[in-house]
Amino acid sequence: MKEAISFGRNPSMRPDLQELVGRVALGDEDAFAAVYDVVVSPVLGVARAVLRDHAQSEEVAQEVLVEVWRTAPCYRPDRGTAMNWILTLAHRRAIDRVRSVEAAAARDHKAALLARTPEFDEVTEQVETRLEREQVRRCLRTLTEIQRQAVTLAYYRGLTYRQVAEALTLPLGTVKTRLRDGLIRLRDCLGVTA
Repeated sequence: MKEAISFGRNPSMRPDLQELVGRVALGDEDAFAAVYDVVVSPVLGVARAVLRDHAQSEEVAQEVLVEVWRTAPCYRPDRGTAMNWILTLAHRRAIDRVRSVEAAAARDHKAALLARTPEFDEVTEQVETRLEREQVRRCLRTLTEIQRQAVTLAYYRGLTYRQVAEALTLPLGTVKTRLRDGLIRLRDCLGVTA
């Protein structure tokens, strides 16, 4: 059953919607104006049913009609009526809008949660650093004098084993042993697990 539509200046010419879409596919602006008049209300109705927001429904309807203009050559009459094709475009576009709005809301929610999370507690960090330093100092006091000197020269001044041995005028093997023993005692004192 063909839909009778008044077209152009001659109302006796009454092409159906499918024929109009075919002419739109060829770039006929007058045919598009006629298609617009016929489908704008049903397209808006589909968009409103999905979106329930008047402004977004109007935006989606406008997007659908632009899509009809651009994709009219893709319409295949053997797959269904022109009206069904256009309303399917409207439904898909409205669903896409819902998904887009939901994704934006989820991103905004996530951003709001991140904004409320404190990045870093400076005071706590300073207190922890001071406590750690004090614990290291206390543990250094438990070492023998040679162990403490070797560890201090190697780890606080950055000297190599050979340079530590020269600074303390001790054999290299003795310095390595004192450093190893001192580090083991520090590890145990600090409660570090290997």
